[in-house]
Amino acid sequence: MTVKHMTSSSPTQALRHDWTRDEVEALLALPFPELIFRAQLAHRQYFDPTKVQISTLLSIKTGGCPEDCAYCPQSAHHDRDKEIEKLLPLEKVIADAKRAKEAGAGRFCMGAAWRAPKDRDLDPVCRMVEEVKALGLETCLTVGMLTPDQSKRLKDAGLDYYNHNLDTSEDFYGKIISTRTYQDRLDTLANVRDAGINVCCGGIIGMGEDVSDRASLLMTLANLPTHPESVPINLLVRVEGTPLADEEAVDPVTFARVIATARIIMPASHVRLAAGRENMSESDHALCFLAGANSIFWGERLLTTPNPKENSDRQLLNLLGMTPMMEKSEALAAS
Repeated sequence: MTVKHMTSSSPTQALRHDWTRDEVEALLALPFPELIFRAQLAHRQYFDPTKVQISTLLSIKTGGCPEDCAYCPQSAHHDRDKEIEKLLPLEKVIADAKRAKEAGAGRFCMGAAWRAPKDRDLDPVCRMVEEVKALGLETCLTVGMLTPDQSKRLKDAGLDYYNHNLDTSEDFYGKIISTRTYQDRLDTLANVRDAGINVCCGGIIGMGEDVSDRASLLMTLANLPTHPESVPINLLVRVEGTPLADEEAVDPVTFARVIATARIIMPASHVRLAAGRENMSESDHALCFLAGANSIFWGERLLTTPNPKENSDRQLLNLLGMTPMMEKSEALAAS
């Protein structure tokens, strides 16, 4: 028997770009049942709530990054055993992309630990994008700051998405990173958008920020001229040897509040559960899906940190009666 999923009968929520921090804080502070209810209404206006977009992430150049991001195990500034690898050969990347497609991923994401790539660095990366695209996968890339010309080169190579996270609020940013400004990040987002590439941009929860910082991050994302098509919400992975290794963990309800608020203020975006899922229970995952998350990475690693095994995610989705979103057409069109 085919089950028809109910969607909201109210008019489709207009996409706003004028949120205030007070408004977003008020959403974060709503009684939890009311917050989830509003998030569900927003979600169902644009998406089938039983579908989850699946991506796979591969580190194509690992470690030795000159940035000092306090959360990142790939930073050359931190006192830890460093895994430093040169850019992977094309054949390795294509083999991994083929396996990801066979496993059910619709998007293949590639990340390189650069502050900003040199023009010559993009030659092999553009070839990777071209070859992955030829497999029938959506392509996503994160390699640091980009110039307008570099963004256009990647667009011409067939890049679909570029990931460049804001990480946290502008006010809290200086406590986490000193080697790149907040405006640097916004400039790269503008360059990517101007080149016609979809934007993947989110942040990290649990770095010592307060509720106001979380509200400010979400407000900044929602007030971009165009909402990011993908909004990854990361739960801090506390890695030994990084400055945030002993940071206090964020409880599941607080994390779900961030997911729900992102869903409400960016209702047409994919809200992705990204880093930190390895330590989340099935119930924690279910709570986040109820709150409006509809995208995950699967595969055993996210760049250099652990991720649930693919079979575990399949079992989780089966338990919840959810299935991978294989085609863009499975997203509900706005009425």
